Amino acid sequence: MPVTVTRTTITTTTSSSSGLGSPTIVGSPRALTHPLGLLRLLQLLSTCVAFSLVASVGAWIGPMGNWSMFTWCFCFAVTLVILIVELGGLQSRFPLSWRNFPITFACYAALFCLSASIIYPTTYVQFLSHGRSRDHAIAATFFSCIACVAYATEVAWTRARPGEITGYMATVPGLLKVLETFVACIIFAFISSPYLYQHQPALEWCVAVYAICFILAAVAILLNLGDCTNMLPIPFPSFLSGLALLSLLLYATALVLWPLYQFDEKYGGQPRRSKDMNCSDRHPHYVCGWDRRLAVAILTAVNLLAYVADLVYSARLVFVKV
Repeated sequence: MPVTVTRTTITTTTSSSSGLGSPTIVGSPRALTHPLGLLRLLQLLSTCVAFSLVASVGAWIGPMGNWSMFTWCFCFAVTLVILIVELGGLQSRFPLSWRNFPITFACYAALFCLSASIIYPTTYVQFLSHGRSRDHAIAATFFSCIACVAYATEVAWTRARPGEITGYMATVPGLLKVLETFVACIIFAFISSPYLYQHQPALEWCVAVYAICFILAAVAILLNLGDCTNMLPIPFPSFLSGLALLSLLLYATALVLWPLYQFDEKYGGQPRRSKDMNCSDRHPHYVCGWDRRLAVAILTAVNLLAYVADLVYSARLVFVKV
């Protein structure tokens, strides 16, 4: 369902804006010479160079290296698809809402490349011996940072502004949905080892909270990408407000219970990192249990703040049919 954000209107539109005050030229090679087209070419080039450098020396062993390689390849492939659609003027034939898809992807890509730019050098590159492989890995990290900035710039250019007509995913609540799901995915990666939470029902509740809130936010994103918001039995604005409020309350319980049962000795937690024997040595491509617990606690607080902002901004949205 099209939306208008009081100070920003969300509705259907066939033209897109680069955020630079002029419409994007589509269905023509001139689309590549427009600022947004040039920015996407930079995204395409930087991700291509990043995974090519790593692939040429096989420097992506282990889960962290695999994640980084997946990030660069995935971002390259989807950016290429977006450029082809723009060049061919195929937006109307694209199976997803073109008002919402490019900025949704750009936001995810910025977060993906940011994570790869941090994870790859800290958990992989620093353990490589000096030589060709290390040089290629450092260069790949540099191009990953360029890609991150390029995707973040696209988000900044194409996000909703006061008085503009746009899709829901270009608004602040829409972008926050992307952040919420991304942070939840990182949390899932850190709690992939069941021993971190299976010994306490309270910790299992926290895992359930992460899963429930992730599913709800993902449903909101998919409904917008598929233009299926009118399929809900309740008005979409009510759904968004209820989702944000419910997720906020659930995350508030997780923010209390997770640190309490992980770091308080009275509840079987480990208050000091030195007590975790797995953290005594540095291991390449491995994050020890105590560090995982701390990371989840921090990410829980980050997502709670995101849901607070989501609730506040959702209240300012005005949805209109067109």
